[in-house]
Amino acid sequence: MPTSEIMNSAEHSMQSAVEHFKQELVKVRTGRASSTIIEGVKVDYYGTPTPISQVAAINIPDARTIMVQPWEKPMLQEVEKAILQADLGLNPNNDGNVIRIPVPVLTEERRKDYVKLCKKMAEDSRVSIRNARKHGMDALKKAEKDEHLPEDDRKYGEEQVQELTDKYVKQIDVLLEGKEKEIMEI
Repeated sequence: MPTSEIMNSAEHSMQSAVEHFKQELVKVRTGRASSTIIEGVKVDYYGTPTPISQVAAINIPDARTIMVQPWEKPMLQEVEKAILQADLGLNPNNDGNVIRIPVPVLTEERRKDYVKLCKKMAEDSRVSIRNARKHGMDALKKAEKDEHLPEDDRKYGEEQVQELTDKYVKQIDVLLEGKEKEIMEI
């Protein structure tokens, strides 16, 4: 396998780890209303578990409220029940037409718990990046042995893989730092 393929494969794996981390961070509550808080909720839509966004419109009228308006009126109770069962710490209010979900202000203790959760997710992402580095390094060594890749090319490839690793770990650190600030804001 040529070194460029090894590098592309390693970089793709590292990019995937960063993207996954970004998606996970979006799901972490910050005390502000966001549709992502409830996007993972599944509603029983005539016997089929369906994402809430496929059965209702989700709006954010202000910084502390999520408004959910099902497209079919009979789905109001199902949506409300699904939100309660999701155990998100939210208490939906059904007025017969829409469901309003007040997003409570996070306590200091809860904020710290969310920061710990984010740090754990960041470390998991760093582990994924380091695994991609290990696979890249192993592939370079195998290419040197099996395909007679010159030792200098292998060493250069290893340096490149390490640079990629450093670059993507730094991205994880920057994302984590930003999310920590966002969570700890009052």
